[in-house]
Amino acid sequence: MNINRKNGVRLAAVGAAAAATMGFFSVGAANADTFIPLPGGSITQTLADGTVVHVNLTDESANVSPSMGSTPLHRNVWVNGKAAVTLDGAGAKGASITPGYILACQVDFGASANGKTGSTPSVADDGTVSIPVTGTTGAGITLGPGQAKNVTILDLEKKDAYGGESHSGANKFTGKTGSVTWADSTLGVSGCAGYAQARSYVKVAVSTDNVSSTVTLWGQPFSIG
Repeated sequence: MNINRKNGVRLAAVGAAAAATMGFFSVGAANADTFIPLPGGSITQTLADGTVVHVNLTDESANVSPSMGSTPLHRNVWVNGKAAVTLDGAGAKGASITPGYILACQVDFGASANGKTGSTPSVADDGTVSIPVTGTTGAGITLGPGQAKNVTILDLEKKDAYGGESHSGANKFTGKTGSVTWADSTLGVSGCAGYAQARSYVKVAVSTDNVSSTVTLWGQPFSIG
């Protein structure tokens, strides 16, 4: 199953004079669009019950463009990619695919981005990496200097157990194959003093009769100015 979602994510400006001062010494938005081809990647993980999970990220790219804010504190990028999942094993019945990006802002010019994350990845004893999806897709997010945020690409709406509205960044599929495609999904950053960077991920949650596990594939980090 392929799902295309165009999702704009605006990150609210941080009203700090010191941060703004540092921002004018950063690379800032380019004067012309910059196309960045990305290599994607793949990962294969064997679960405890023998189920084999194959995750592939292909057709990944980013197009960094000048933001409408036209200041060094603003960034704008369109991202593209396709995540495909294949399950092998008698117990494989389906999974959910959550594509997203980690956006990070540098503390100041020349420093590394050791920021706080809105969602902290965790590593299990078997090496499986899990990202709690507590980020957002469309509401205003503040990304100030020294911070990193988790942004999911999908915003799937459905009714919860009580008939209310609920949203999810995960696309569920049944059977042994599934995929998600996104094209020109917009990631907008404002209020970032210093360099800004992004990195894609694909989180796959698999449940069988004997095990529940999560496999995460990370894309290559890239600069957004």
